[in-house]
Amino acid sequence: MSVGIYSLKVLKTAIASDPARWRPLVVTNGCFDLLHLGHVRYLNSARQLGQSLVIGLNSDESIRLIKPDRSPPRPIVTELERAEVLAALKSVDGVVIFSEKTACELVEALRPEIYAKGGDYNLQTLPEASIVQSYGGQVRLIDIEVPSSTTAIVDRILRGVTRTP
Repeated sequence: MSVGIYSLKVLKTAIASDPARWRPLVVTNGCFDLLHLGHVRYLNSARQLGQSLVIGLNSDESIRLIKPDRSPPRPIVTELERAEVLAALKSVDGVVIFSEKTACELVEALRPEIYAKGGDYNLQTLPEASIVQSYGGQVRLIDIEVPSSTTAIVDRILRGVTRTP
């Protein structure tokens, strides 16, 4: 695997062996299919909340489970390509690919001091929130600076529409 892409077991060991480098740990998760400016600004904001930022990246299988009816089928970019692009970002300290529908197992294993999600989520519908709160961590919802989405980008491509500055 590329630098910055970890198995959960290896990442847990790295964090335990060098907590000063990793903690306070910020964890976020998502599909990050067709990385766009909204993603980059969100990740930069999340990184500022702690010492390091780890992304839980939905596997290809996981995306197919949570987004079964998308056209074209998702993901567009493979998990390994998405992981490598994310790991190359200055704001990202680590990427872990997970196959579950939620990041609950990842959050339970890493126990981040801060769990970050976009402002389009809320605590009541975020399954990871209760886990984070159970051990005294914080859930931070980050305002969306650039309203963009992979779906909107795909729709524009399919319609042959470009954005003008």
